Amino acid sequence: MSAYRIILVGTDGSETSFRAVDRAAQLAAATGATLLLASAYSPMPERERASAADRLGDLAYKVQGSTPADDALRAARERAVAAGARDIQQEAVEGDAVDVISRLAKERGAELVVIGNRGLNSLAGRILGSVPANLSHRSPVDVLIVHTTDGK
Repeated sequence: MSAYRIILVGTDGSETSFRAVDRAAQLAAATGATLLLASAYSPMPERERASAADRLGDLAYKVQGSTPADDALRAARERAVAAGARDIQQEAVEGDAVDVISRLAKERGAELVVIGNRGLNSLAGRILGSVPANLSHRSPVDVLIVHTTDGK
């Protein structure tokens, strides 16, 4: 079996998700793989969109990509570069995190999905399921669940 050529990592902009980005970037750097940073988002309510447009101007808002998903991807990219990744792509997609990551893995030909473990041991995670647990069942490719929490 050859090394992974495309590694997809999901991030929501949280510190724990950035730990998964760090690990994925290290793997990509070590293997020469392309790193695909992905962030799923819900559409911005019209009131928030109007407020952002008022603050930045319509064009500036569209050009700067000031959505939380875009902000998360910019920060993740900085961390990935610092961890040594060289070939980095980004994708912000509207939808549920598990659906988005599974679909992107298939569409973009990723061979490994990296995700943080946050939520696996929470009460809500046990009752409702969590992104890492659900992704491990639905992903069309290998999944690496990175231990990103410090027992908190």
